Amino acid sequence: MTLHDSLIDPPLDQALDPLLDKALGTLVGSAVGDALGGATEGWTTEQIRQRYDGWVTGIVPPYNADWRDARPIAPYHKGDGHITDDTLMTHALVDVYAQRRDHLDAYAIAADLVPLLIGERRWIPELESEALLLQRIFLAEKWLVARLHYGHVDPREAGVGNIVNCGAAMYIAPVGVVNAADPAGAYAEAIEIASAHQSSFGREAAGVLAAAVAAAFTPGATARSVVDEALALAQDGTRAAIEAVASAAVTVSDWREAIPVLRAAIEPFDTVGPRYREPEMDARRPSRTKAIEELPVALGMVLVADGDYEAAVLGGVNYGRDADSIASMAGAICGALGGHGSVRSDWATTVAEASRTPLEPAGRTIAGVAREVFVKDAERARLREARRTALTGAGDVAGADRTVREDVAR
Repeated sequence: MTLHDSLIDPPLDQALDPLLDKALGTLVGSAVGDALGGATEGWTTEQIRQRYDGWVTGIVPPYNADWRDARPIAPYHKGDGHITDDTLMTHALVDVYAQRRDHLDAYAIAADLVPLLIGERRWIPELESEALLLQRIFLAEKWLVARLHYGHVDPREAGVGNIVNCGAAMYIAPVGVVNAADPAGAYAEAIEIASAHQSSFGREAAGVLAAAVAAAFTPGATARSVVDEALALAQDGTRAAIEAVASAAVTVSDWREAIPVLRAAIEPFDTVGPRYREPEMDARRPSRTKAIEELPVALGMVLVADGDYEAAVLGGVNYGRDADSIASMAGAICGALGGHGSVRSDWATTVAEASRTPLEPAGRTIAGVAREVFVKDAERARLREARRTALTGAGDVAGADRTVREDVAR
């Protein structure tokens, strides 16, 4: 088998059960959206159309072919189907789940994710070399290492002081898979995990995105039901921003028309300002009235596209600004709604080959972890209910514990 062949994901089983199908849709869909959006990140819609001679409708090369010298601080090869730090961090979180085989908390991030960031070399497509993940991730993610590894900060307090951005939300989708069809559970776990990384509306965004992914696993879920579940859990400025963007989204039905409409809706809640590469003085500071831009816009594109994967992702790609994160979030939600088959296979194959990173293993792994967690959750629920029944006088506490534990042992 050649190196090229080994990078192509193996054929899928003829029939996928819904959990695996949706898990693959989430993880592959997220990665493909990330890769497509990487080429347009940081630019306005007008700049994107000028530089690519029209709308971007697939995988494109970087605007500046001399990517190594294009940015003196961050010389990354974006475009050409290369996944970015969004997917690298997502896969790293899946690896932590694979190790723990259960729900995660902030302490798992400190104990397992941080050592992975600083101790394991991986292929970094944007650097075209093997390197530590720490050498690629953005400063807001390097915060994890600075605070938890070097600063020995309490994991649940480590996110305080970091710039408030989408850093935690961009890789939190696996939490939604592990809590499939339980948006409230996904929200709570993501808020806990993100406390090691983010605070304020950055942490809130992570919770709401995980909830949206979990909601998309619910049988019969639609784009509208996903957004409604997100709104039911969102707080403060994040809720207000999603409401505003969702209200604007229903006035358009095409992602091209939606771009200026959604930008106008999110603008009052966006602290970065109109010049993405020149953030305003109060950008990314904690607030109860503001929100990150990426999550509400991603949800808006999901609504505009009515859950259609390709339309939602292309809307995020051509929106510009933090395009890779917007397209990745929209891709995760629509991939969960439509399953693996909703993600364009030609895009997925090209991204996997160009990034030298098979995309399906992460989906298969997180689906396997989710199955084990479902069993553990059911056992914990049975034990809890048995104890509560005994507390209300309807049974014997010791006997209830013994019965449940014997059942589990069998």
